[in-house]
Amino acid sequence: MENFGSYISRWFLSASTSVVGRIAEAVILVVIGLIVVQILVSVAKTALEKSKLEKAAHSLILSVLRVVGYVLLVFIVASALGIDMTGVVALASVLTLAVSLALQNMFSNVVGGFVLLYTKPFTSGDFVEIAGQSGSVVEVGMTYTKLRTLDNKIAHIPNSSVVSAEIINYTVAGTRRVDINVCASYTEPVDKVIESLRGAANMDCVLTDPAPFAAVASYEESTVKYVLQFWVKSDDYWAGYFGALNNIKGTFLADGVQMSYPHLNIHVDK
Repeated sequence: MENFGSYISRWFLSASTSVVGRIAEAVILVVIGLIVVQILVSVAKTALEKSKLEKAAHSLILSVLRVVGYVLLVFIVASALGIDMTGVVALASVLTLAVSLALQNMFSNVVGGFVLLYTKPFTSGDFVEIAGQSGSVVEVGMTYTKLRTLDNKIAHIPNSSVVSAEIINYTVAGTRRVDINVCASYTEPVDKVIESLRGAANMDCVLTDPAPFAAVASYEESTVKYVLQFWVKSDDYWAGYFGALNNIKGTFLADGVQMSYPHLNIHVDK
């Protein structure tokens, strides 16, 4: 009985020592693994900042790197604890299938992020219009593309929607055309109105090549509609647009051009 009791005691001591050792090893691996992942992310972030890769895609790459690092760390720790990885992999496959069905929209957004990274329809800071939403690109995240609107709001658009939507990039060409419609009276000479409109476009931000253009756009019921077109650098679009609007009334007054508005002429025959 004494020999049997001693054997049981030694077995429990050995088992407890083994379990404690494995747990301690797993804890050490977790700490070291987290440090390694953070170091790798920091190195990758530094490399991305020095690279020519689009800045809007940096967050997407760093997020994917973190996820991959944490998944590998889980497998390493599980192996250190003596867990059979074959069963874990099989279970993970089943869970992955179930999760993918439940989170298919999220996965679509992730894939959309990589598509945007590859095709590069815009870069960080570009002013774009996506699915009717306009703003400057802040970043392409793992699941969302962030836009900063003109009134300083942050719009989050799912990457899958961005990929499938029509994207208008107003910045990539470097210049933009400003179109302004103005109405004048039928009694005003066309050449006089056109010359006055060209004068309203005489601003520092307006490009001289091509030169500002003005012409009759249409003949309405009680007014003649004119169009003023001129080119500016993309960053100067709103300065040119509002500047021309402010100038038009002044040039019309200075040139004696009468602006028009909807009205009805009544002729009475006696």
